[in-house]
Amino acid sequence: MEWKLELIVLPVADVDRAKRFYAEQLGFKLEVDYQPNEDFRVVQLTPNGSRCSIALMRNKDGANPIKGLHLVVTDIDAARAELAGNGVDVSEVFHFEDGRQLSGPDPQRGDYNSFASFSDPDGNEWLVQERKKDPYEN
Repeated sequence: MEWKLELIVLPVADVDRAKRFYAEQLGFKLEVDYQPNEDFRVVQLTPNGSRCSIALMRNKDGANPIKGLHLVVTDIDAARAELAGNGVDVSEVFHFEDGRQLSGPDPQRGDYNSFASFSDPDGNEWLVQERKKDPYEN
């Protein structure tokens, strides 16, 4: 049995604001924006190159934001520069050594050990993580 993660639902206070952030600032592709009535709306976006999408769910009650979402890229410096250039408040690049977070990319540029982080306007927290080879390429 194959188990494929294809959709993550993110709680947001303002769907239009979140849609602008993900589409315009992060460059996610808008797949669906469907609202048959005032109480129901589905907005689904997909990161470039991803097989998993996000769905924005309006949450007027202020549910806890999601933490620890990961986007994997082949060049952390270029990804960070793109985010910053699009107005995203993104951290400096950092890595971990002996359980401690240190500034800058991993000196060996090992897979999964160079990061940058950012949050969306609703506090959903993302980590951008470097892996030199795209796992979906043959």
